[in-house]
Amino acid sequence: MIILNGGSSSGKSGIVRCLQAVLPDPWLAFGCDGFVDALPARMQAADEGIVVAADGGVSVGADFRTLEAAWRDGLVATARAGARVIIDDVFLGGAASQQRWQKALGDLPVLWVGVRCASAVATGREVARGDRTQGMAASQAEVVHEGVRYDMEVDTTHTESLACAHAIAARLS
Repeated sequence: MIILNGGSSSGKSGIVRCLQAVLPDPWLAFGCDGFVDALPARMQAADEGIVVAADGGVSVGADFRTLEAAWRDGLVATARAGARVIIDDVFLGGAASQQRWQKALGDLPVLWVGVRCASAVATGREVARGDRTQGMAASQAEVVHEGVRYDMEVDTTHTESLACAHAIAARLS
């Protein structure tokens, strides 16, 4: 399993697509955006679910955490069943988020990858995408990495997704 962690608009999804293209074996990709999209609509703007504030801050409630744990356990089960899995996540809780993954993973091998991007560059991408609340990239750029331990880090500020994917693939070899 490969777990990429980085803030919104840091370039994780692009790296994941490139990893799927350059790795010799097939890898399944799952991301926190897909998980959020799978939530019932009523949970996508409710205190018990996920709330994105006007300034881009994100808060999650108890029902979100319960479903997130089930999602995480399901992805771990998929990897234990023999699939190669890449996760694109945003550790809103920094080290606590990584600890939740570690508990679910147990002894399953994982490559932890930090995806960094200068806040100004991520903010520019956020504006260009047009599908994110402005301020999310800036608010997440550093906080998602606080206390998180990685096997390697990549920085997409000036490095393209394909080059990052090649570096990650080399680390797997």
